Amino acid sequence: MAFGTETVYGLGGDATNGAAVAAIFAAKGRPAFNPLICHYPSGENAFLDAVADTRAMALAEKFWPGPLTLILPRRAESKVHELACAGLATIAVRVPAAGIAHALLAQVDRPIAAPSANISGHVSPSMAAHVMEDLAGKIAAVLDCGPAQVGIESTVLDLSGAVPVLLRPGGVGIAELASVIGDIAMPDADSAVISPGMLASHYAPSLPVRLAAVAVGADEMLLAFGPALNGAAGVFDLSARGDLTEAAQNLFAGLRVLDAEGARIGARGIAVMAVPEDGLGIAINDRLQRAAHPRG
Repeated sequence: MAFGTETVYGLGGDATNGAAVAAIFAAKGRPAFNPLICHYPSGENAFLDAVADTRAMALAEKFWPGPLTLILPRRAESKVHELACAGLATIAVRVPAAGIAHALLAQVDRPIAAPSANISGHVSPSMAAHVMEDLAGKIAAVLDCGPAQVGIESTVLDLSGAVPVLLRPGGVGIAELASVIGDIAMPDADSAVISPGMLASHYAPSLPVRLAAVAVGADEMLLAFGPALNGAAGVFDLSARGDLTEAAQNLFAGLRVLDAEGARIGARGIAVMAVPEDGLGIAINDRLQRAAHPRG
């Protein structure tokens, strides 16, 4: 369901439910599993999932509720599905300004993952009609919260390292942020680390990954899609019925299960069956290619 915040309209889903998160990617036609911002009714709620240092606490006190997203270390006990975090050790959290969206979050009493409610690459929606222009027939409903008061996306500030980094300018200015926590760095255009999920070798298990497998050895684990190949030491099927949304939901969990079990039994690697290069399959293959990239 889409709903309005003070920034833009977001396409919301239960951040603790992998199927709901995968459905967000599918509806948007999002080309890759970029981390999603999780929305909360209060900083207290947000910090149940994210580890807040003194900088985060000070910024939350000053700018929440409001158009500021913080990238923080994800708590080990967080129930947010790893697909919403793109398999990373960090989580993006925000508390929207008071209004209908804020009341909605308080009522559902769980984190809501909500990227902008538009087809990926299109102009962000600042009113309910804009959402319908892009997503009519693809989502269940739109909660009309009136025109967005800010109309541009939230500022995104990375506090996961020692130096704060501005990943995206938005509704809160850098000077305002600096007045609270001091100097803030700008992202290095050549640094893939700042852009979540863009390292050539990423999402990589400890075992080597072999793509486009048409046969599998008895000493290999198998990440299957559709009917599984015979002969593997162990199998995790992303979707036995060949459903890309289900496969997206299961991807990170499947790699972890096979890696752990394969290491336990001494398997030589993980063989991966082909996934169609279509819709969410593009994103799945992007992550698999990064998992299979030679380690530096």
